[in-house]
Amino acid sequence: MALHIGAHVDQEDPIAEAKARGASLSQLFLGDPQSYKGPVIRYAGGAAALKADAEAAGIDLYVHAPYPINVASLNNRIRIPGRKLLQQHLTAAAEIGAKGVIVHGGHLGADEDAAKGFDNWRKCIDGLELAVPLLIENTAGGDNAMARRLEAIARLWDAIGSAAGSEHVGFCLDTCHAHAGGNDLGTVVDEVRAITGRIDLVHANDSRDEFDSGADRHTNFGSGHIAGDALAGVIRAAGAPVVCETPGGVEGQTADIAWLRAQVD
Repeated sequence: MALHIGAHVDQEDPIAEAKARGASLSQLFLGDPQSYKGPVIRYAGGAAALKADAEAAGIDLYVHAPYPINVASLNNRIRIPGRKLLQQHLTAAAEIGAKGVIVHGGHLGADEDAAKGFDNWRKCIDGLELAVPLLIENTAGGDNAMARRLEAIARLWDAIGSAAGSEHVGFCLDTCHAHAGGNDLGTVVDEVRAITGRIDLVHANDSRDEFDSGADRHTNFGSGHIAGDALAGVIRAAGAPVVCETPGGVEGQTADIAWLRAQVD
């Protein structure tokens, strides 16, 4: 298979960043990933120029939503601003021609009712204008997480399936998160696809920590606890575009992309 692959890169010029890595896509933040402030287009010329230049260069763009977003939360001061911010990023992503927006599944407190969190997801999807696909990403930690374990992902998909626009909601499978979250990489692609019907994007990352550790710590391929053949097997089985979120900047990610291509192409 010809691997459609890139990395998470600095947002100022994701086209140049992709070219520097010999990649065909880039994932980026729009603005501050740790803030509730709205999206900012930092590319010279703005959104229209980024869309046109990326299309001309043959580089696909993906937007990662800010980390504080937790639309499952039972806390109004977290959930409501998160929904608003997510909508802003979906709108901005459409303006730059992005292929999708990736957002973490979120979590509740240990003693909170998970059913209410799943229903908050349904309400969120019901109220969004999905100008581009929204890709929900599995997460590594938390016993009351909405998208860590397969049972939770199934409950999440059942909940959002009744929402208007649910056909525009996809899945992003993170290999580090799956491993650290206690999911067998040898079977996780088939298991997720049986639940969601789709895998739209893979975040390919090795894991600094051991299986089911709950720790979200990415590392470069071959330097963590995920076997190389298991990682490559996920990529082959998923058959989806791939984003490396590994450390080391251009040098580290270029090496990781080359390694994956050698394993999969």
